[in-house]
Amino acid sequence: MDYVYGPGRNHLFVPGPVNIPEPVLRAMNRNNEDYRSPAVPAMTKTLIEDVKKIFKTTTGTPFLIPTTGTGAWESALTNTLSPGDRTISFLIGQFSLLWIDQQKRLNFDVDVIESDWGQGGNLEVMASKLAADTNHTIKAICIVHNETATGVTNNLSTVRKILDHYNHPALLLVDGVSSICALDFRMDEWGVDVALTGSQKALSLPTGLGIVCASPKALEASKTAKSVRVFFDWKDYLKFYNLGTYWPYTPSIQLLYGLRAALDLLFEEGLDNVIARHGRLAKATRLAVEAWGLKNCAQKEEWFSDTVTAVVVPPYVDSSLIVKRAWQRYNLSLGLGLNKVAGKVFRIGHLGNLNELQLLGCLAGVEMILKDVGYPVVLGSGVAAASAYLQNSIPLIKSRI
Repeated sequence: MDYVYGPGRNHLFVPGPVNIPEPVLRAMNRNNEDYRSPAVPAMTKTLIEDVKKIFKTTTGTPFLIPTTGTGAWESALTNTLSPGDRTISFLIGQFSLLWIDQQKRLNFDVDVIESDWGQGGNLEVMASKLAADTNHTIKAICIVHNETATGVTNNLSTVRKILDHYNHPALLLVDGVSSICALDFRMDEWGVDVALTGSQKALSLPTGLGIVCASPKALEASKTAKSVRVFFDWKDYLKFYNLGTYWPYTPSIQLLYGLRAALDLLFEEGLDNVIARHGRLAKATRLAVEAWGLKNCAQKEEWFSDTVTAVVVPPYVDSSLIVKRAWQRYNLSLGLGLNKVAGKVFRIGHLGNLNELQLLGCLAGVEMILKDVGYPVVLGSGVAAASAYLQNSIPLIKSRI
């Protein structure tokens, strides 16, 4: 039973954690098992191979770590860098800010490139720093692919092109927490050295798995990296991979079975179809926002996120009241504005195992809430705009043709 009961289902539209599909819930509804039995290593082997597909890599080595995205950040950094190493990191929102804070606390020399919240990373500044770095003191570029606080997506392909243009050996470390399995992500093609995600986002699992994937170059860097690490040490994982038992400590059996089910659902739909679905949901949401007379926090179309839309409210509206009203009256969960955009935006998450009719229910709820807080929205305007687009763009369900 819900801790605070409300009739019907909670409509979960924060940008993570997201809805968990029924097959995943059923897969996790099981007793504990001995992870040293033949069954769990056999399943883990298939998981490691299949996880490569969501990163679009054939050469990367995945690590399934019982942690959150924050732990995955730390794993990426401490296994590849040494204290005092210089990194370039982009500050474009709350989660990039937190990763920068972590880098500083781990004693890296962080060269911060800051942009207005609502803009992507300033790649021209990065290019100028790389051009000037003839001694290759920059050891890593750390970038958040999709900043969920502002609904901004960075162009990783361009980042790689700039690195290659200057023939710079810096590692490319990417936070893909709210992008992988939802947005186009090509680890091998874009030369990403470490990519990471969290189970509670587009994988549509509970929080608790930080999935890190390391390129051969990153694995080589880990051999000389001097940062202290114990729990997150890739070396321990690799030792047990070679032994065929896979786990240096006790994993969550239930999450592993959940991951198996989640991957099966993604592959059944087809990863390209999953990405296209997220594109449709995002476009429909943006059309609704436009119909309401409101603006996207992301300042240019090239930065629009397909997993979360941050909606800017007028100065006379406190966006936190929208989020509070949504939960109190409509059993709808929306994302708060964070830090610099607190009170100025609310966020609609549209990622994970989600379909078009679920989204339309959310948009209808948002319209009523906007009316509640005194914004002069025309009821049905956003839903109509989204519906008109979706009715002409939704394909037949692949498994039902």
